[in-house]
Amino acid sequence: MQDTVSQQQTTAEHTQANSGTSKEQLRRGLKARHLTMIALGGSIGTGLFLASGSAIHTAGPGGALVAYVAIGIMVYFLMTSLGELATFMPVSGSFSTYASRFVDPALGFALGWNYWYNWAITIAAELAAGTLLVKFWLPNSSSFLWSALFLALMFGLNYLSVKSYGESEYWFAIVKVVTVIIFIVIGLLMIFGIMGGEAVGFTNFTAGDAPFHGGFMAILGIFMAAGFSFQGTELLGVAAGESDNPKENVPKAIRQVFWRILLFYVLAIFILGLLLPYTHPSLVNSDIETIAKSPFTIVFEKAGLAFAASVMNAVILTAVLSAGNSGMYASTRILWVLAKEGKAPKVFGKLNRRGVPVYALLATTAVGMAAFLASFFGDGVVYTWLLNASGMSGFIAWLGIAISHYRFRKAYIAQGYDLRDLPYRAKWFPFGPIFAFILCIIVILGQNYTAFTGSSIDWNGVLVSYIGLPLFLILWLGYKGAKKTKVIPLQECSFGSTENEQHSN
Repeated sequence: MQDTVSQQQTTAEHTQANSGTSKEQLRRGLKARHLTMIALGGSIGTGLFLASGSAIHTAGPGGALVAYVAIGIMVYFLMTSLGELATFMPVSGSFSTYASRFVDPALGFALGWNYWYNWAITIAAELAAGTLLVKFWLPNSSSFLWSALFLALMFGLNYLSVKSYGESEYWFAIVKVVTVIIFIVIGLLMIFGIMGGEAVGFTNFTAGDAPFHGGFMAILGIFMAAGFSFQGTELLGVAAGESDNPKENVPKAIRQVFWRILLFYVLAIFILGLLLPYTHPSLVNSDIETIAKSPFTIVFEKAGLAFAASVMNAVILTAVLSAGNSGMYASTRILWVLAKEGKAPKVFGKLNRRGVPVYALLATTAVGMAAFLASFFGDGVVYTWLLNASGMSGFIAWLGIAISHYRFRKAYIAQGYDLRDLPYRAKWFPFGPIFAFILCIIVILGQNYTAFTGSSIDWNGVLVSYIGLPLFLILWLGYKGAKKTKVIPLQECSFGSTENEQHSN
C-alpha cells in the first residue's frame, strides 16, 4: 500500500515538473515567497487597519486581545490541517477537491460553488471600497471610472499569468507588512515617551473597566469580527496547486505565515490599546468612509507625522486592491476545477496558452462587476443581500477544511499507510481539526445572536445574517439528491493523483 502511494506521488511530481509543456495545464509559477505573501497579504487588510479600532471600543483592549488570540489559535490549526492536505495533494481545487475525495462529492460541490461565490462577490465589495478611498483625494470623480480601472487592473494581472498574479500580490503584501512594522516601532516609541509626548505606559489599558469592557458577550461579538479579519489565509491552499515546489514551499509558508499574522494582529492591537483609550470617539464605527478615524491614522498623527491620513488611505487602498486581486485568482481557479470535475460547464475548464483559465476568469469578472453595479440601484438593497450572503462563506470553507482533514487522516490510517510518509504532518491531531470545527460552528451560529435576545426575534436581522447557510444547504442537498451521492467509506477514499486528472484533459 505504501509503495502505491509513493508511486502515485512520484507520478504526480513528474506531471508537475512538466506542467509548463501543455496549454491544458496550469503553470507552476508560484515560488515560496509568493505563497508566503499570498497568505499573509490575504489576512492583513481592513480588518486590522479599520475594524481593530471598533473591536477595542466594544470589548476593551483586553477583550479584543482575547478574541484575536482565540481566533488566531483556531486559524493555526486550520492552516496546519490545510498544510497536510495541500502538501500531499497540491491542487487548485483545494477545499472542493478534498471534500469530494474524503467526505462526499456533494459537499465538495457545495464548498466549491460557495467559495467561488464568496470571492466573486468580494471583488464587487472591494471595487466599491476602492472608489470610496479614491474619493478621499478626488471627491468629485466618477465612481464608475475608478471601478472600471480597478477591475481592469485585477483582470489584467490575472490574465497575464499566474506569475504576474503572484508577483503583484507579493508587492501588495509588502506594502501592508512594512506599514504594520513601522506602526509597531513608532507605537512602542510612543508608549515609552520617546516620540509623541509623554510616556503613556499602561494608563489607557487599565483605566476603569478598560481591559474587558462589556464582559463576555462583548468578547464573543469581537470573536466573530476577528474571524472575518483572519479570512484569506486559506488562499494558500488554492495557490498550492500552482506552486513550483509544493512539498517544500507549502510547509514553509504555513510555518511563517501563522506566527507573523498572530504577531502583527496581537502586537498591533496591544499597542493600540495602550495608546488610545477605548472611549476615544474616533474608534466608534471606523470604516472606509471615515479613513481619518482609522486607529492607525490617529496614532501616526499623534506621533507628529504629516499626511498620516493620506498615507493610510493609500495603504488601505493597496489592501483593498490586494483583496480584489486575490479574490479574482481564487474564484477563477475554483471555477476551473469545478468544470474539470464535471460540476460546472465544461467551457470554464479551458486554459489559454499561458495556462490561465480565461473563460472562468471572464465569468468571475462579469459576476463581480454585475454585483458592483447592483450597489447603485434600489439603494443598494440587492448588493447588501449579496454581500451578507457571502459573509458566512469563509467560515463554511474553514469548516470544510477541518472536516476534510479529519476524514483524510482517518482514511489514510484505515487503508494501512504510514503517517511518517506524509510530506507534512499537522500536529495535535485530532484535537486541531475538532477544535477548529467547534469554534467555526460557534462563530457561524452566533453571527447575529443579538437578533434573538430582544423582546421579539428580529427576523430581518436573522435573514440578513444567516442567508448564507440556506444557500449552502440548497447546493449541498440539491446535488446530493440529484446525483444520489453518499458519504465515502474510509476504505474507499482515493489518494490517487488528482494532479494527473486535472492535467490530462
